[in-house]
Parts: sequence; structure tokens; C-alpha cells
Amino acid sequence: MTNKRRLPLLAAASVLAGSLILSGCSNPTAAPGSSGTTDGSTLTVSSANFVESEIIGNLYAEALKAKGYTVETKFNIGTREAYIPALSDGSIDLIPDYTGNLLLFLDKNADVSTPASILNGLPAALLAKNLSALTPAAAEDKDAVVVTRATADKWNLKSIGDLTAHNSELKVAGPPEFKERPVGLPGLKTNYGVVPSKFVPIADGGGPATVKALLDGTVDAANIFTTSTDIPANDLVVLEDPKNNFPAQQVIPVSGKGKLDPKAIETIDAVSAKLSTAELIKLNEAVSGESKTEPKAAAVDWLTEQGLLGK
Repeated sequence: MTNKRRLPLLAAASVLAGSLILSGCSNPTAAPGSSGTTDGSTLTVSSANFVESEIIGNLYAEALKAKGYTVETKFNIGTREAYIPALSDGSIDLIPDYTGNLLLFLDKNADVSTPASILNGLPAALLAKNLSALTPAAAEDKDAVVVTRATADKWNLKSIGDLTAHNSELKVAGPPEFKERPVGLPGLKTNYGVVPSKFVPIADGGGPATVKALLDGTVDAANIFTTSTDIPANDLVVLEDPKNNFPAQQVIPVSGKGKLDPKAIETIDAVSAKLSTAELIKLNEAVSGESKTEPKAAAVDWLTEQGLLGK
């Protein structure tokens, strides 16, 4: 993941999720049913400055409203450099984040080699900022190596390591920094022995130009994020990453420590329990696809479908 965040939750990760729940529930004076934060004031839900984060922020906000909470929203607040201090000082109360990159932001030397190690390291790293996290969702928006269905069939590709046999002809696209960053080409070489014959830098974050290069055969593989709507739309294949070259990036709600009462935590946990990678792709498609649904409306539609807007 290069700029913000970016498949299913591994079993080991789910075992460790309990420590995150406990850190989010640690205020013994919280009163269930309060209007917002634990002192009864309005609860402020925020998002980072990209569409997917705003969608998820709307999921949290609308679910809380449906449970009777007074909620204000401050979406598109910026990057972690802006919203982590805002969470710490109480300017905002709740925001979605992504596990691997969040931990690396808090501790650049943290172990992000497995989903379990990330979840194990987050509570202490968050506590240092007077923050806590709730239960992570299965949904991930993370870096991936993606190929076309035709290339996967022709080369019999299932995992990233299968590309090694084709190093002499392999052309890979990615953002310019992918050439040097540890989880980019250096990581592919170290973990899988993948050394492409050509790297094609495309500075659109796995967007349309990258997808076009993949589809027209300019490259054989590309760095694209797992919740890209272009993956299902073009029947692209995400290669498995069994050695966790790319850190796990589960969607995780983060709040100021003790800010949420038990009922609010239960409400957000219910959203996370339903949010898979496939469902997040559907939400992204609703907002960014042909229908151009507003993030709030898309969130309400999804919550209704999932049965999460009842009192």
C-alpha cells in the first residue's frame, strides 16, 4: 500500500482481535445508551481524505444514528498526520483505518509480517497516543499483484511465487515507489525470487492507466489494491501472497480511548462483522461506478440490506 491503506481475515488474527475489543471497552464508567461519547456529548465520526474511507465513515455514522446516538461528521479530514492527533485531542471520536499501515505509522519498526503480529502490536501502539481500536473487519484494502485471467491460465498462476518461472519475460507495473520500497520489487525478490525483466512505473495508484496496461498486454502483472472495482469488472486475478509480502490491511475502527460506550462499541462491531472485502468492493462500485451514489446513501442502502438499521 502506497498512499493510504491498501483477503480474508486469517484465523490467527481473529484470535487476537479480542485484545483490541478489550482496549476499546476499557471505560468502566461508560453508560449504555448515552447520546454520543461516554460523557453524553455528540459523537464525531470522521474519515481520511479518500472515498473508501468516507464510505466506511458513513457506515459507522448511520449505524450509530439508528441506535439513537447524536452524531456529527467531519469527513475527508486528511491523512494520519492530521487525524491521529485529532483523535488524541478529542476533536474527532471515531475513524476507520487499516491495520498494517496504521501500526507502521505509530511504530515504524513494528512487526507487520503477519496479520496476527499486526493485531498483537496495535493495542500498545495506540495506547501511547491515548487511542484504542475495536474489532477489525475481515475486509482488507491492501496491495496485491494482479494478472489477467488469460495470463493466469496461460502461466498456471495461483500465487506470486509462480511468476518466478517467467522472470525473463515478466513485465510488472506499479507506482514509481514500488521499485524501491521494501514491499515492492525488493520484497518480491526476497520473498519469492520474482525479478521482472522490466518494471513500468505508472503513477495512478493502481488506477485506470495501470489497469489499461494490464489489459492491453503492455505488462503481465500489476500492483493494484484489493478493493479496486476493476478487479471483478475485468475478471482480474489477485495472486495469493502466502509469505505476507504485503502487510495485512484490515479495516479497523479507531477511537479516542474511553470515548465509546458499550452500546456504541457493539453497534460498530456489528458493522465490522458484516464488512468483507467483497462487500467493500460493492460499496466502492456503488459510489464510484455508473450509479454514482453518494457515500451516505450507499451506506444507508448497505446497512439496510445487512439488517443493521433496526433499533
